Amino acid sequence: MARSKSRVENRVRELRFSHGAMTQEQLANAIGVSRQTVIAMEQGRFCPSLESALKIGRVFNVPLEEIFQLIEGQ
Repeated sequence: MARSKSRVENRVRELRFSHGAMTQEQLANAIGVSRQTVIAMEQGRFCPSLESALKIGRVFNVPLEEIFQLIEGQ
């Protein structure tokens, strides 16, 4: 039986805009990563480490479940 693929979707871009139009650079500095990492995250090409995900939650003051969702594949 083949395993279904899953992916992680996120609301990072949406949260940036709803929190005073925070720039990618500002978020990157706040969580200790590069702007390119934030770009890749927002485009769904990069899944952050648990540490970075927790820092994002702290920046936006929301639980991880409101930022990241695990989407089960078929």
